[in-house]
Amino acid sequence: MKTEEKKEPWKVEPEFGRKLYSVKESYWIFYNGIRTIRFMSKAKRNKELSQKFIERLMLRVTEVNDCAICSYAHSKMALESGMSNEEIQKMLSGIIDDVPADELPAVMFAQHYADTRGNPTRESWQRIVEIYGLTKAKGILGSIRTIMIGNTYGIPWSSFFNRLRSRSDPRSSLLYEISMILGTLLIPISFIHALISDLFGIPFIKF
Repeated sequence: MKTEEKKEPWKVEPEFGRKLYSVKESYWIFYNGIRTIRFMSKAKRNKELSQKFIERLMLRVTEVNDCAICSYAHSKMALESGMSNEEIQKMLSGIIDDVPADELPAVMFAQHYADTRGNPTRESWQRIVEIYGLTKAKGILGSIRTIMIGNTYGIPWSSFFNRLRSRSDPRSSLLYEISMILGTLLIPISFIHALISDLFGIPFIKF
């Protein structure tokens, strides 16, 4: 009798692939990121997350979203943190063989988070909390959401300027880039929304 293979909660098929984010999505990505960036800073300050760990998370998300400008910036930061060039290039190619075993669940969760466009499953998040504890898990989430902001806005901005040099992102269009650039006008509203949500104790993650 054939038994069904049990999958880890973050090992799900990506529904959207590398499709670019919309203005509406960018609003919520910024909202979520600004609410949790402090968790990353706190975890780093308390030495729960090393810079290498954070860069591995960010490189994994960047590889999924395929943001050229973030790949360049975080490759440099990863090198400065002590990661080898070989590991960086592997991660940007989707290969995670060199990721330390204790960081692998978090890196896989980062991939799942990006694959699902910022909508991870409840089970995947609970698993991360079980493995790392709530404080460190929140730092991991903050790291992932921070780079999601960078990817979301980095792609249209860099594509717009590269368009002038005939090197725009093939997924993009001038109309999309202009709409996303104009969409940054919503950032102050999203920021205030995030502050109000924190003030009223709105959960920082929903499913």
